[in-house]
Amino acid sequence: MFSLLLAIIYLSFISLGLPDSLLGSAWPVMRAELAAPLSFAGVISMIIASGTIVSSLLSERLTRRLGTGLVTAGSVALTAAALFGFSVSPSLAALCLWAVPYGLGAGAIDAALNNYVALHYSSRHMSWLHCFWGVGASISPYIMAAALSRTGQWQLGYRAVSLIQIVLTVLLFLSLPLWRKTAAGEPAGDNAPLLGLRGAVRIPGVPNILLAFFAYCGAETTAGLWASSYLAGVRGVAPGTAAGFASLFYLGITFGRFLNGFVADRLGDRRMIRIGALVMGAGTLLILLPLPSPLPALAGLLIFGLGCAPVYPSIIHATPLNFGAENSQAIIGVQMASAYVGTTFMPPLFGLLANAISLRLFPLFLAALLLLLAVMTEKLNRLKAQ
Repeated sequence: MFSLLLAIIYLSFISLGLPDSLLGSAWPVMRAELAAPLSFAGVISMIIASGTIVSSLLSERLTRRLGTGLVTAGSVALTAAALFGFSVSPSLAALCLWAVPYGLGAGAIDAALNNYVALHYSSRHMSWLHCFWGVGASISPYIMAAALSRTGQWQLGYRAVSLIQIVLTVLLFLSLPLWRKTAAGEPAGDNAPLLGLRGAVRIPGVPNILLAFFAYCGAETTAGLWASSYLAGVRGVAPGTAAGFASLFYLGITFGRFLNGFVADRLGDRRMIRIGALVMGAGTLLILLPLPSPLPALAGLLIFGLGCAPVYPSIIHATPLNFGAENSQAIIGVQMASAYVGTTFMPPLFGLLANAISLRLFPLFLAALLLLLAVMTEKLNRLKAQ
């Protein structure tokens, strides 16, 4: 029964990744059909991100009242409805409207599932589960590409992913008896005090991990968004080659998480975070080196992606150990919110800096975020060692 539930959680993580790359894949066709400016995709993304931040902060209350299984099933249902809404949207206003439940569903399931896995499964499963998120994020562009190449209709791509989410919703509701209620992460009664945002940030070490998570997610998304522009505009790499290596960056994260699963339990979360940060640093250095050949920069981007692989799942998995199982749902929810703030605002901030100064700031920007990550995680480690 426990193994069956784990399989369902794996499927849920694939589902979590499926919608994440749809907008970027479809936007060139969507904006032409809807007569939208190129930048409007950022507006839709901001609305989705706002929803994820809100639902992440509410995850403790929702999970306490409903349980992880019901929150997961309901969140996938909400996401499925939003994706179907995207597929029938006749205007930009309709897309913005459906972006609200899209974000609310994504944030709630992310926080609830991450906490459940951190409490009940080993570090290797957390790493493999986030690898499966990468599988979902990698599959959806192919679904959209197939829809566009065969029919030219982006709506069918969204509808296909919505159908997958609906099937998973049915499976999740059928699996509700498998979700074991525990004292931590499950309904604990109306009289149990909620920790909330204020209570979470008052716990020693929580501000450190929030800044670390913010820095990591900002670095990952900035690298993914701006790597092609830097390689082509600064290092003279052909645009097609630059785009290919940017996609390999995400494949490096996904494959790295698969490999990390084999060693995560042996090395432990703290050591995995340190190793990841060191590998990210090596990749950043290769990108930064002012060499005539672009090959070190290309290799550096791949190495940076491999370094990213263990950091996110290890930070999440270590939360119950660092702050207590009774506090983990609230703190993981706040961590998710902090992560979404980093992914939402750091890439545009770098864009502003690159426009005002130079794209050459790209590796320095990554290095600054990486330094913040390393300093905050080591401060937390020293605090917990006392």
